[in-house]
Amino acid sequence: MKGYYYIGLDVHKKSISYCVKTVEGTIVDEGILPATRESLREWAESFASPWVGAMEATLFTGWIYDFLLPFAEELKVGHSYMLRAIAASKKKNDRVDARKLADLLRCDLFPECYMASEKIRELRRVLRYRNLLVREAARMKNKTAGLLMEVGAEYDKQRLHGKAYFKALLETLDYVPPSVVSLLKLTRSSLEVFVANQNLLLKALQEHPNLRERVDCLMSIPGVGKVTALTWALEIGDPHRFSSCKKAISYCGLCSPQDESAGKERRHPLSKQRNKHLQTILVEAAQLGPLRNPQLASVYERERGRGANHNQATLAVARKLVAYLLCVDKTGKRFELRNVVSTSLAM
Repeated sequence: MKGYYYIGLDVHKKSISYCVKTVEGTIVDEGILPATRESLREWAESFASPWVGAMEATLFTGWIYDFLLPFAEELKVGHSYMLRAIAASKKKNDRVDARKLADLLRCDLFPECYMASEKIRELRRVLRYRNLLVREAARMKNKTAGLLMEVGAEYDKQRLHGKAYFKALLETLDYVPPSVVSLLKLTRSSLEVFVANQNLLLKALQEHPNLRERVDCLMSIPGVGKVTALTWALEIGDPHRFSSCKKAISYCGLCSPQDESAGKERRHPLSKQRNKHLQTILVEAAQLGPLRNPQLASVYERERGRGANHNQATLAVARKLVAYLLCVDKTGKRFELRNVVSTSLAM
């Protein structure tokens, strides 16, 4: 696009290095900006010609992308894994990085990644914070059991985290140091705070007007609960960006990377280039899915019949679950369960 400026932005916490080039590769301007909205507005309004920008996906990219998007003709975010070649260079600094980003952009070689809308990213942030509270609550439960084991206290593992049982248990711990009782009370109060807050966040997300109908549709799939449905909706964003089920499965990290050269193909474990939030929740859902969905149960039985172990069969169930979720999400229609003949009965 002649007449356009191509700008590479090397984004950091406190500063942004930029390089402005023409389509021929001539450097028009380069420098460093403070990472503030006032500086960015003044800089973005200074261009007389339309411009296209590119930046790498980092922790700080989101707000900069949202702020600069109205000023640019087009703004792209680069895939971090695909841009690792820049970091492997012998000479690497912020100025060189900004130049390389501008060159990749003007040569149409920039490895662009999907950037969800601002509303989706805002809701996704809430869901991921809820997941943090779940992990912290699990740590508090483990700490409670650990404190009791350190002092040799007897307790019922199944009832330990019940409010009434825990209160009664504390009254019988007259043989343990008072400091342990104080720590147990503190741990229990922290646990209750984490559990209450995560439930509030989950309820708010489920009832959000932009998600309610979509989540209800996804939950029509037997074996898909509200956490799985919310995670899918917010981590996937627009389901139509996946042209095939295989691409969605790859994004969820449920397949191994392809390694083929000179006609020889080598298999590896599951790829690390994935959405780890989706991978975790889908594998967990696949553990319980066969108990609630006869179609998923038939997939599990088929894989086990072929000699696959439990983990391999669970991954096959997770991949089938991705196919169901993608189909329901794209069509907007509720899932219809078909009659499935068990493999044991068929034999």
